Amino acid sequence: MDALKWHIIDFFQALAAGLLVGGTYGLMCVGLGIIFGVMRVVNFAQGDFMMLGMYVTYYLVTGFGVLAFLGPYAGPVAGAALAGPIVFCIGWLLHRYLISRVTGARVASAEGEGHYAQIIMTLGVALVLSNGGLILFGSVPLSVRTPLSSESWEIGEVFLNQARAVAFILAVIAAFALYLFLTRSALGKSLRAAADNPVAAAYVGINVDRCHRLAFALGVGVTAVAGGLIASSQSFQPYIGFDFVIVMYAGVVLGGMGSILGAFWGGLTIGLVQQMSTLILPYQLQNTAIFVVFLLIVFFKPQGMFGRVWERT
Repeated sequence: MDALKWHIIDFFQALAAGLLVGGTYGLMCVGLGIIFGVMRVVNFAQGDFMMLGMYVTYYLVTGFGVLAFLGPYAGPVAGAALAGPIVFCIGWLLHRYLISRVTGARVASAEGEGHYAQIIMTLGVALVLSNGGLILFGSVPLSVRTPLSSESWEIGEVFLNQARAVAFILAVIAAFALYLFLTRSALGKSLRAAADNPVAAAYVGINVDRCHRLAFALGVGVTAVAGGLIASSQSFQPYIGFDFVIVMYAGVVLGGMGSILGAFWGGLTIGLVQQMSTLILPYQLQNTAIFVVFLLIVFFKPQGMFGRVWERT
């Protein structure tokens, strides 16, 4: 009976950890989902923008101590929130002077060639960001250590890491606020119109290129916030983006391409699979479990888990 009890406790511990990790995964997947849903661009640099969010949070909270006056609890949360607008501005400028050259109306007539250029461009941006990060920040792993990082709430026999729990709550709030923005605001409806039919949107006076710029900047900014939240519970270095971009694409495809809510649920599923797999697999094989589930879902439901329910939010 004792062995059965501990197996049950391990199950619920892994389930709780999967939900907490999956919440932040879901938020970063939402950022990628916005970019693909509106622009139809495969952004290979998305993980590196998340890395920028981690470093921005670190330097605001620990490195330069700009937010030290907020204390060890509120400071990291404020740092993650501020990472979004800062990386948003970087994404806006990057799209204005680089990404817009290979996306939008100017390549609509040569869609095939445009996709090749987009892939090369985003890969180049990823390489510049990761190697530039190595030059600027160094290769020593860092983290935003707070009292929450080493403390847990106890629910029965299950422990919830406080840093991950706070990150989960904030990720859900941010994803819901973003959903309301896209579905209720006039600007959000313009983004959806530009995604659904850019030609018709242009005819009714919507600036499609500006919508693409906003979608790109918003997408990388949201992912940077997720990175800032993760930085409180995990160490990072300039090449961490590669590990997470795989998770992001798996989550977006699982949820249904072009679906914001689907992307969040896809990221949540990835987190659950990753943590639950530790019950039967070694830690090193977590990503193997993710791709086994990914292949199974895509095989039986190619449009993703919510492809029909959430065609596009």
